[in-house]
Amino acid sequence: MLRVDSTKPCQIIYAIARHDFLSYVIEPHIVQLNPNGEFSFTHQRLFSNTAEEFTHCIDDTDRKLIKILEDIEQGNIIKRFYKKPIRPFEFFAKVFNEQLFETIRPKIEKKIVEALGLLGSSKKQLYLMSKEGYPAGRQVHIADEAATVLFHFRRNEEEIRYFPTIKYQNLRIEFMFKDAEIICNHPAWMLLDDTLYYFDKDIEGKKLQPFLNKRYISIPKSSEHSYFEKFVAPLIEKHNVYAEGFTINTEKYDAVAVVKPIYVEGGTSQLQLYFKYAGYVFPYGDGRNVSVRMEKNGDDYLFHRIRRSVSWEKGKLYQLEGMGLKTTSSLFQNLEVAASDEEGDRSFPIFEWLNQHHDELVEKGFEIEQPDGQKRYVFGATKIDLQVKENNDWFDINAVVYFGPYAIPFIQLKNHILSRKKEFVLPSGEIAVIPEHWFSQFGNLLHFSESGEDIKLRRHHLGLVSDLGGEMAETAMNRKLQKLTDFEETEDVPMPQNFAGSLRPYQKAGYNWFHFLKDFHFGGCLADDMGLGKTIQTLALLQKHKEDTEANGGKGTSLVIMPTSLIYNWLNEAKKFAPQLRIMVHTGAFRYKSADVFANYDAVITTYGISRIDIEMFKAFFFEYVILDESQNIKNPSSKSYQAVRQLKSRYKLILSGTPVENSVNDLWTQMSFINPGLLGSQQYFHNEFVAPIEKKKDEEKARKLQAIIKPFVLRRTKEQVATELPPKTENLFYCQMSEEQTEVYEKVRSEYRNELLRSLEDGTYAKTQIQVLQGLIKLRQIANHPAMIDAEYEGDSGKFENVVHTLANVLDGGHKVLIFSQFVKQLNIYREHVEKEGIPYVYLDGSTQNRGDVVRQFQEDKKTRVFLISIKAGGVGLNLTEADYVFILDPWWNPAVEQQAIDRTHRIGQTKNVFIYKFITKDTVEEKILALQQRKLSVARSLITTEESFIKSLSADDIREILG
Repeated sequence: MLRVDSTKPCQIIYAIARHDFLSYVIEPHIVQLNPNGEFSFTHQRLFSNTAEEFTHCIDDTDRKLIKILEDIEQGNIIKRFYKKPIRPFEFFAKVFNEQLFETIRPKIEKKIVEALGLLGSSKKQLYLMSKEGYPAGRQVHIADEAATVLFHFRRNEEEIRYFPTIKYQNLRIEFMFKDAEIICNHPAWMLLDDTLYYFDKDIEGKKLQPFLNKRYISIPKSSEHSYFEKFVAPLIEKHNVYAEGFTINTEKYDAVAVVKPIYVEGGTSQLQLYFKYAGYVFPYGDGRNVSVRMEKNGDDYLFHRIRRSVSWEKGKLYQLEGMGLKTTSSLFQNLEVAASDEEGDRSFPIFEWLNQHHDELVEKGFEIEQPDGQKRYVFGATKIDLQVKENNDWFDINAVVYFGPYAIPFIQLKNHILSRKKEFVLPSGEIAVIPEHWFSQFGNLLHFSESGEDIKLRRHHLGLVSDLGGEMAETAMNRKLQKLTDFEETEDVPMPQNFAGSLRPYQKAGYNWFHFLKDFHFGGCLADDMGLGKTIQTLALLQKHKEDTEANGGKGTSLVIMPTSLIYNWLNEAKKFAPQLRIMVHTGAFRYKSADVFANYDAVITTYGISRIDIEMFKAFFFEYVILDESQNIKNPSSKSYQAVRQLKSRYKLILSGTPVENSVNDLWTQMSFINPGLLGSQQYFHNEFVAPIEKKKDEEKARKLQAIIKPFVLRRTKEQVATELPPKTENLFYCQMSEEQTEVYEKVRSEYRNELLRSLEDGTYAKTQIQVLQGLIKLRQIANHPAMIDAEYEGDSGKFENVVHTLANVLDGGHKVLIFSQFVKQLNIYREHVEKEGIPYVYLDGSTQNRGDVVRQFQEDKKTRVFLISIKAGGVGLNLTEADYVFILDPWWNPAVEQQAIDRTHRIGQTKNVFIYKFITKDTVEEKILALQQRKLSVARSLITTEESFIKSLSADDIREILG
């Protein structure tokens, strides 16, 4: 066959061809024109890649058509259904079969219909290919409009005769015995006398096929019933039918939308939507515009042809979707509640949804039906009416639950809510479904309520009650009690008369809050950041309590328990601010063995260790206040400390801690149970209800609930919150007591040097031995810090070391940065070992450090590096460390100016934080004496002395005698 020459006239045409195996297809061909403009016999099939050669005779529509028809070319069809390379004749001989044809043909027809649509609208030339394969065989025209089909049924005594008639442009056309061809089945396209007809109502070609060469089909009387049911009824639903010998009634009714839950135990329950048209029921989504129901009376058949309001039905579905349902992708388009993130029980949300939207559904005209099965559910709005009344020690909670028309006392749901059981059987035998959010909303409330006929809550659960408040409950709560959830509003209490000093506004608010707790007999936790003055607030309370008790002719003793390292600080602060408080320190080997003497004092101070050992004695005494300082010491419920303090008896309880939660939410349980027993339930309950969800699942709602329960009893102010009230820098002296082994070492060295000094003063050699005496002083200072500095073999403790380490832990827990200064490199090394062992990121600087800039940069910029160990000589100048807001000075210096320089490392321009300075002083040692000397010589030091040596030289023999005294 000659190829078409694209330089000479040619034309594109489309040919309907009958394929030996695939039935009818359409192909694009280019045909060469003769000089007179007629078709020649030269032609070729066009594909996308060859079409571009003939751009002058094709347009965009042609390009689209070529692309569509390429997909149904046999080579491409084979490739799609058979992955290995194979020649067409082999494929059709060996692989192809009837079943494969059934799969392939509908896909081909989809493309044919698409192509015919384009051909019709663009009036392209269409031909029927000749038997010999010439594309421009016979020209074909596509009908201008759809033809209609009417199916006839004539029923008599013997049989039913069935045949179709076709009308085109309102005229009946003869198509039987006329060589008509069905070239596409779905939808039907029929070729008759050079016209290609298409039909309305989506008729299938196989409904017409039998009648191309047959006048009618006859069905014997014996088969008519099943024929009517299986064939005629569905046909009436979709097509126009004319009946003789039976009746078809077209009926129109107003419809009602019905919803019905399908309960799937352990799965996802769904909602069915269907419609009632008079007595007929149809499911949503069956895609029918008309539904037919057959009725037989005697020998008569009646078909009810019910017209459906399709767009109205769709509107009903949209209303349900608008209320939060979504359609499932299943066969019957059921609905379900859009899933939340929670992996909860999915079998009840649909019931809850029905209750929640019950009134709206009724208003929009929906009927609600019971699910299949024995259970009857009550559908209707659910709500709770809550009233809370405050009695002396209780809240009485009066609550009624409404399930639709039924009212039930809320207490009857207690076990259901605590065991998360969703179905509640009403007295009528119907089942109410408890809304999911009630479990979390009222679980704690019911768990903590006392058992009995009514819901009673101990008064310390006011956090739970205020959480219920808001729109939920009518709460008749004492005005004053409501304020507990708002510390700022607590009543102002006058300061004690004999309190030396004044409180900052936030400290005064803490003092007022203590009294508020006292009025209601609640325990509390003062959780202010380190350095904000928890001790001074507590001393003000104790002094006031003493004054109030004595004014009423009474007296009482309080107990304060703390880590050993804090004893001296408490005593010092007490001496300074509340000098009239009679305080007894109950520690040491020679302490009293009976509680009788306690009554002579306002406060007894002891340590956690001693309180464990002397618990029998302590628990026999009734205290006014029991106060635990650094209460995280009892965070472990199985610890002896916790077991001991639980047994103490007192009128009031307080705990102080800058870090009540050190490692885990679990830390709260013991501390809260100490101040308000029962507040957080049993340890197991607390773990399951709060610790696990908050720590493992990061459950914010649970964290909020816990916060609500404890909020009234925990007062926490951070440094940042009260920054405006703080001076730029605050200095604190921290007194440390030496450990027993440390005292022993210290005393031995001290007496050696003292004897030496006295001897030299007697024989007048003092001036010569002065230098040795000074060496002795340095040695004593080192022992006061840590005996390991002069004796590597020393294995005992150091009071100061314990103290510093304890304070450091608190500062780091609060998220702060700290500079630690010492003039002894040996001392810095002891702390260096400690932070390394604890895995605390730090930087270090002494005289031998080369890369000072890098070290400083790391501390200033790295969030994780929070400790900076610095030797005073190296760090005295040129450092700018504004990131630190705590400064620890481990040893006092002869020269206060040097100390000031250290503080100025952090407290300088660019510092936006308030700085806390802690000076650690070992009690009863040269350190304390140096401090006193510093005070005396301060003016001298300021005016004259610039170096340590000159300061030492200014010391007289009397000064030194006093220091070693």
